[in-house]
Amino acid sequence: MKKIVSSNYSIWIGENSLSELNVKSYSKVAILVDENTKKDCLYKLPNIEKPIIIEIPSGERNKNITTCNIIWEELTNNEFDRDSILINLGGGVIGDIGGFCASTYKRGIDFIHIPTTLLAMADASIGGKLAVDFNNLKNHIGLFSNPKSVIIDPNFLDTLPENQLISGFAEVVKHALISDKNLWKTIKETPFKKLAWEKIITISAELKNRIILNDPKEKGERKKLNFGHTFGHAIESYYLEKGTPILHGEGVFMGMILETEISILSNSDKNEIKNYILANFGLPYTPPKAELLKFLKNDKKNKSKKINFSLLNGIGRCIIDNLLTENEL
Repeated sequence: MKKIVSSNYSIWIGENSLSELNVKSYSKVAILVDENTKKDCLYKLPNIEKPIIIEIPSGERNKNITTCNIIWEELTNNEFDRDSILINLGGGVIGDIGGFCASTYKRGIDFIHIPTTLLAMADASIGGKLAVDFNNLKNHIGLFSNPKSVIIDPNFLDTLPENQLISGFAEVVKHALISDKNLWKTIKETPFKKLAWEKIITISAELKNRIILNDPKEKGERKKLNFGHTFGHAIESYYLEKGTPILHGEGVFMGMILETEISILSNSDKNEIKNYILANFGLPYTPPKAELLKFLKNDKKNKSKKINFSLLNGIGRCIIDNLLTENEL
C-alpha cells in the first residue's frame, strides 16, 4: 500500500487501503452513494456502526443545487452536528457534490473521499476542488476544501464499464502531456487494456499532489492542470444544455485536441497527440467553436474579457495564462 502525504491529509493507494477507514471518533456517519455505487461498492466497505446512507441519482446532470438540497436535508433530518462526517463513495460527481455539501453544512463538517472511478482516483479526489454546476455552466459554484483522507482501492475499477475507464484515462493523458514525458511514452507504447492501473494511478496522484503542494489555491503552477479543460468544460456545458450530457473525460479529450491545435508545438508533436487520442478513443461530435463561445465567455479563469488557456510548449511541458480573444480562436 502506498501513502502519499498532501497538505493536511493522506492519500492511501492499494488493495488494503480500505483498512485506513476509521470513523469511530465521529458522532454520526453518512455515506453518499448513487444507484451504481450503492449496488456495486457499498458492501465492500469495512463495517461502520449505523451509517446513514444518502443516495442521489448518478450523472453530471444531477450535480446541481437541487441535489445539494437532498443531501443537506438528509443531514439535517438525521441531526448531524459538526462532529459528524460524510463519506463520498463514488466518482467525480459524488466527490464534488459530497465534498461541497459537507464543506457548507453548518459551515463545514469532515468528509472522506473513497473514489470508485479512474477519473476520481487519478485526479478528481485529490486537491480539494469542490463544485456544482449552475445554469448549465460546469463547476460554476464551488470552493476549496480538503478531505480528511482519500482512500483509493483500485479493485473498484472492476465495477466500471470501459467508457468510464476511458473517461478517467483522459486525466492521466493530461498529466503526462503537461509534466511527464516518460508517462506519455508509457501510455503510447502500452495497449489501453494492458495498463497497470495501480501504478498509473499512483504516478498520476503523485504528480498532481506535487503541483498542488506548490500552489494549493491555483494562483500559478496549478493552472497547468486546466490543460484541455477550457474547451473541455465548454463542450460539456454545450451537451448539458442540449440535455444529452457527455462524460467528463470525453470533454477533456476533445478539449485537449482543440487546445493542442493552439499550443506552441511542432506539427509533428501536434499530430502525435491528436492522432493518439483519435485512434484510440471514440469521441462524440465536437461542436464548432462558434457554438462554444458563450460558454467560454463564462469560464471562471477568464481575465480582462479574454479566455484563459493553459497550453503546451512541448510534450511534458505547459505554460499558463495564455489569454486569447474570441477572434484569435
